[in-house]
Amino acid sequence: MASEAPPKALRDRAARLDELLNKQDILECLARFSRGMDRFDRETYLSAFWDDATMAAGPFVGSAADCWDWAVPMHEAGQILTHHALLQTSIDLDGDSAHTETYYQFVGRNRDESLWIAGGRYVDRLERRDGVWKIALRTNIIEWGCLPPPMPIPFADVPDIALNGVSSRSKDDPSYQRPLVNRRAPSNPAKG
Repeated sequence: MASEAPPKALRDRAARLDELLNKQDILECLARFSRGMDRFDRETYLSAFWDDATMAAGPFVGSAADCWDWAVPMHEAGQILTHHALLQTSIDLDGDSAHTETYYQFVGRNRDESLWIAGGRYVDRLERRDGVWKIALRTNIIEWGCLPPPMPIPFADVPDIALNGVSSRSKDDPSYQRPLVNRRAPSNPAKG
């Protein structure tokens, strides 16, 4: 007895699930770039790019590895920390390639305690090779920037605030802690 083809609704659902899984893989790839750059984690940063990828970022045009070698010393000399925050992303899938547009905000806490904020869009072409999505070409479109007045870091004066870890541009950052644990004593300022 010949098996029947799955109903159209089931085929549509399978195609939609495949599309969503591909988009999720792409979003995770894009996030690796930001995390790697902000934590100075070269391995994570490079895992977002194919070895033959091209980056165009500000005055730099070249490989992702060479961009790392240019950008990290610049950020190390200029900032105490950086946040490459990714906002909405549109993804246009076409077989084993995809084009994305991701809005971003960059915030740098400069060594003189001033803040540098900029925004724009990463426009990427990604390729799926052997089932893995990575960036093949990135263009960084910078659309605005400003230097707002600095303020003290909120709650920096709480005596035990650092017990759960402090921001670090390395794998010492609390985000790498496994398992994540709380080392601070219970406290609720509203209850006095």
